[in-house]
Amino acid sequence: MPGFADATKYGIAVDSGIPWGTMFHIACSTWFTATGKVMPQYFKFEDDNGDIQTVRDILVKYTDKNYSGIPSREYGCEAVIGGLIREFKLIFYLEACKWVMLV
Repeated sequence: MPGFADATKYGIAVDSGIPWGTMFHIACSTWFTATGKVMPQYFKFEDDNGDIQTVRDILVKYTDKNYSGIPSREYGCEAVIGGLIREFKLIFYLEACKWVMLV
């Protein structure tokens, strides 16, 4: 039976709490429900060419809380961006009241 020492020896990555990926600052239109849930409706961001992209019809697959104790809410999402279905994360930082997208 494997123990804790065996599990910590080989190839098990520990989540450092630091978000990974290319970060884009976004302007997000959000719906706050009567029960306190936050649902992103659509958002806009500036792409690598300097053009403003609008992303609608966001499918939220999961939500998660906090990065290393920083009050935040992560949304695992899927939507059509640039004509392709992309998976990405939207993160809302509660204290800064700021949204970012990680691709």
